[in-house]
Amino acid sequence: MNRFTRQAASLVAGLGLLAGSLAAHAEGQIRIAEQFGIVYLLLNVAQDQKLIEKHAKAAGVDAKVEWVKLSGGSAVNDALLSGNIEIAGAGVGPLLTLWDRTKGKQNVKGVASLGNFPYYLVSNNPNVKTIADFTDKDRIALPAVGVSVQSRVLQFASAKLWGDKEFNKLDKISVALPHPDAAAAIIKGGTEITTHFGNPPFQEQELAGNPAAHIVLNSYQVLGGPSSATVLYATEKFRNENPKTYKAFIDALDEAAKFVSANPEKAADIYLKVSNAKLDRELLLKIIRNPEVQFKTTPQNTYALADFMHRVGAIRNKPASVKDYFFDDAHNASGN
Repeated sequence: MNRFTRQAASLVAGLGLLAGSLAAHAEGQIRIAEQFGIVYLLLNVAQDQKLIEKHAKAAGVDAKVEWVKLSGGSAVNDALLSGNIEIAGAGVGPLLTLWDRTKGKQNVKGVASLGNFPYYLVSNNPNVKTIADFTDKDRIALPAVGVSVQSRVLQFASAKLWGDKEFNKLDKISVALPHPDAAAAIIKGGTEITTHFGNPPFQEQELAGNPAAHIVLNSYQVLGGPSSATVLYATEKFRNENPKTYKAFIDALDEAAKFVSANPEKAADIYLKVSNAKLDRELLLKIIRNPEVQFKTTPQNTYALADFMHRVGAIRNKPASVKDYFFDDAHNASGN
């Protein structure tokens, strides 16, 4: 072997070792973005009990798990595309937006559901009984205008009332605001925020904290029944290049779902500890035990929103079924 060949061989071997080292480093690293609310309880349990690390270790991987708190689907989607997180936690709306935008490129798809939760549109304006009663003086707070699942459900409801051409009619009086701030405004009253499309526990806090607060709309009414409003999603690259870490994450979620269903009181204590929420424990338990709430990882009743978003031009690609925008994993097989 001449000198040039030896150097080339050495370089190739070195690059091979480097690639192997990078691959080994990548497998096990997982950064997860969550937002505010009990809808992220499965992640809170997984974090508290180190379930991802547990399942990764069983697969021979030393997992490094990081938790990132963000607000709004736009911020979460930006973090995923920029490579600052591996797992995004947000509504079905942001998932569909990113699935459509990355189709044929990063191929972002759903990983799992975080369960079924009814989302309430709560107003402290006594004149607002239905969405038809809003005026230009009202302001509707939600996580991200035109992107969040709350915004998309409100658009869906608007389309049903006024027709598809008017689907975004209420966007002009909608404002982006984190759930804690919006809930405080509804409870306090007297601010420009008269309505909040939130999630548990903020919607329940509003109803308990202000006698004038009332439900204008329930997401289940719009979507046709119990539905997975909040989901987890990732890039195809992460799933393919980190199979052990990905499976450890799925197994951790499944264990967390079973834990919450079997131990609501322990789950409530975990939520209060991890989220540092100033929330009445009895109210929290009432939410967790609500018969309309189901802790499960299989997506349910998401396609109606996907079909609507394509129909009004919010996404260009029309999914044939949930299998188009969720990864082909066992727990997603019966999703819809």
